[in-house]
Amino acid sequence: MVYGYIRVSTDHQTTENQRFEIINFCEKQDIIIDCWIEETISATKDLNKRKLGRLIKRIQKDDMIIASELSRLGRNLLQIMSILHHCMDIGAKIWTIKDNYRLGADITSKVLAFAFGLSAEIERNLISQRTKEALARIRAEGKRVGRPQGSRNTQKLAGREKYIVQKLSEGVSRTEIAKRLHVHRDTLTRFIAEHDIDASVDAYVSED
Repeated sequence: MVYGYIRVSTDHQTTENQRFEIINFCEKQDIIIDCWIEETISATKDLNKRKLGRLIKRIQKDDMIIASELSRLGRNLLQIMSILHHCMDIGAKIWTIKDNYRLGADITSKVLAFAFGLSAEIERNLISQRTKEALARIRAEGKRVGRPQGSRNTQKLAGREKYIVQKLSEGVSRTEIAKRLHVHRDTLTRFIAEHDIDASVDAYVSED
């Protein structure tokens, strides 16, 4: 399958220029587009929310994606490299017209894939290093890093003590209460222990 991929960022942009470029290129190369994928969406959106993301998941060996330029695939280098790596890993091809990339299973593509992968690893390491440095600076300033101690999602249940006491006194299981409150059973158990709710339940039952 040969896919023609077209993406614009806003409704005010037209897809016609990209379509013309792809059609003109394919005529010269004697290539027939089997399927057109068009979308109006920012490349910064999560790939899974884009038509391109769904295409990448079903693309197979020897399939080809043709786009006007590499930037149509993604906004940042990491996203583009992830797409290229996946396609080359399964033997699919990505061709772009303006920047003249022919990425497939040949040795040139594998060298490019290695360079892309190395760049991605370097970028991840730089991000990790910057994060560690920022955390170290925060700790040096005496500030707490991470969630407040003991919170562990139990804050979601703040203000629901009376409801929990009532349901427990009615014999409703903790699993069911947790389900109704949209939290994990362990979160509910911690909240009950932290607020001594079992004692409140005993008192509630005694009053009845």
